[in-house]
Amino acid sequence: MGTNTKQSSAKLANEAARALQDDKTSAIGKQLAASVLSQAATGKETGKAMEGVASKGLKSDHYSDQNKSFAASLVSQSNNDR
Repeated sequence: MGTNTKQSSAKLANEAARALQDDKTSAIGKQLAASVLSQAATGKETGKAMEGVASKGLKSDHYSDQNKSFAASLVSQSNNDR
């Protein structure tokens, strides 16, 4: 895994933290939120599996706006060589 210069914004990380604590957040929402949070203020990049989940979510009509926002952030932080 390479070093990524992009990271989740503080605003999105705060939103992700709230989503993780909310009992109404779906399982996929929590998965996306956890990944967003793990990439805040770090050099981590989105892993291949999570990149696939996020990419699929962006194309789905079933994801909430919040989940699409998380997914977009994760896709933007994926490995450019993939």
